[in-house]
Amino acid sequence: MKGICPNCEDMRELELIKNVEEIVVRGEPINVEVEYLKCTVCGSEFNDPESTKDPLEDAYRLYRQQHGMLQPDKIKELREQYGLNQQEMSALLGWGGATLSRYENGALQDDAHETILRLIQEPHNLLELVEQKPDVLSEKKRERLLALLNEIISSQEKPIALLLQNRFGTYKPTEFSGYRPLDVHKLFNALIFFCKGDRVPKTKLNKLAWYADFLHFNNYTVSITGVQYAHLPHGPAPDHYDFYLAALQDEEEKAVFVEEVAFPEYIGEYFIAIKEPDLSLFSTSELKILTMVKEYFSTINAKKISDQSHQEKGYKETKNGDLITYDYAKYLTLIAE
Repeated sequence: MKGICPNCEDMRELELIKNVEEIVVRGEPINVEVEYLKCTVCGSEFNDPESTKDPLEDAYRLYRQQHGMLQPDKIKELREQYGLNQQEMSALLGWGGATLSRYENGALQDDAHETILRLIQEPHNLLELVEQKPDVLSEKKRERLLALLNEIISSQEKPIALLLQNRFGTYKPTEFSGYRPLDVHKLFNALIFFCKGDRVPKTKLNKLAWYADFLHFNNYTVSITGVQYAHLPHGPAPDHYDFYLAALQDEEEKAVFVEEVAFPEYIGEYFIAIKEPDLSLFSTSELKILTMVKEYFSTINAKKISDQSHQEKGYKETKNGDLITYDYAKYLTLIAE
């Protein structure tokens, strides 16, 4: 190809060079493909002024992908799905006017802002913000947004989930729920998924749920089910797990069959799914983690997974009955590929 060489200041034959370079993003090396031109006469190398390729932008995109962060187009999509402009969304989030615009245009969001963006993916959390800040939006837009959010939340709620929440209560999204509201329907279908095609001991089933939720939080900053987990004698388990497991067997759900097996010192309970899990409830990342956890522990028995969970930092640094914060997820011995 021919073009102007800035060193020769004349038309020259130019060679397109492609290479891989390392760009450090927040202390982490990221390898990206770069392109530049080389003059075949003087040998000087320079950027193509007509190229739209930005190595730093590519490095940021790869960094977000590796850390499960929202990409600029997803941030924009999140805002636009609720009919908000940048100024309105920024005011709801308590951000400066230019911050959201920079993120939508490719700037790398900080960890605190990423957590907030993840939180407002849940309609419950955005609804709470709108209710807390009545003067941010016009009255007409506020009413429309409240109606839309309540409609979305209502469509997500399932009868069995409402039954359990009315019976046992619920809780707001916090670090103990992985910044999600409790979604019993997701929990049920995750448990059904784990014991579909297999006989899964109760102890192992509880650990599979714990590893899946904490691993998803580690990779994507939110849990899958919003379940709180407690430090119990046999390892981490959903708080009030007996309620959930019993509900899976009751007349309304009829999702699992429980086989009792007599051992010398106790009666073991094995859970077998008798219905298909509704996998449409889960995002791509959630399905990836659920599948990875199920496959990873497929040949590991209840005692071994229990022993492994006892070595996790979140378990070792809490005592019996304590809730385990999802902040411990970053110390998991099990890391998704």
